[in-house]
Amino acid sequence: MTSTKSIAPSCARSETDPYAGVIHIRHRHDSGFTVVGNHLAQHDELSATAIGIGVHIQSLPDGTRVGITQLADRFKEGEVRIADALRELEAAGYLERRRERVAGGRMVTRTTWYEKPGAEPGAEPEPVTEPGAEPAVEPESVPVPPPARAAQPEPESADPPAAGLLTGLRRQDPRLLLSERDVHRLAPAVRTWLDRGVSPAQVARTLTGDLPVGIIRRPAGLLRHRLTEWLPPVLPPVSAPAAGPDPFQTCDGCERAFRAPEPGRCGDCTTERAA
Repeated sequence: MTSTKSIAPSCARSETDPYAGVIHIRHRHDSGFTVVGNHLAQHDELSATAIGIGVHIQSLPDGTRVGITQLADRFKEGEVRIADALRELEAAGYLERRRERVAGGRMVTRTTWYEKPGAEPGAEPEPVTEPGAEPAVEPESVPVPPPARAAQPEPESADPPAAGLLTGLRRQDPRLLLSERDVHRLAPAVRTWLDRGVSPAQVARTLTGDLPVGIIRRPAGLLRHRLTEWLPPVLPPVSAPAAGPDPFQTCDGCERAFRAPEPGRCGDCTTERAA
């Protein structure tokens, strides 16, 4: 009689062994986190390098440069592996790079990141229903309109110079169009720059210089980042010049020159007069 040999893998998870697989220590993030879909984190065809770079790109704010050179400076992988990973993300529909001609005939690369390829921009996710559970049905009710509420005007900025600087940025670049609420919230940060001795013209040049190519979807967020991260240090106090010697005076008695803080008599004449 032949014996039956098991073909199950030795690393199969045992129901009685809770340590056979990964154990997650959960933590609820309240700030400084990025939401990433499992369609990217557990993609079947992307390499680990492509998934890692994809998660990194999704965590960056709009306007951040994500070319091969910038990513190679950030990560240990070389430019060849990073270029291959970017091509994988392009093929999977997450990344799009287009060459466009801008004013002056210069060619630039416009980069677009799709958090979920194929989804409509700004579309709300569909509710998740557990398998076998019946979908929730909202009870029928007659909608009651909320009571009319008078719109509260946005309070005027207490710092007109800072508010005027922010409002005028759209004259230099129409993409930096800010709402009254954004101007009110960013004015204190601009005032900090002005109080540290930075001229209004220099603040405006810093906020409008080297802007990203293409549409700026959240100009207030970009300006808040620059005002916070690029804040210059406080200038050291100017030391007072060293005091020099007393000026020359002409003696009222012998007409000799001598040093003293005020006109009068020299030391010899003062002594003789006292004697």
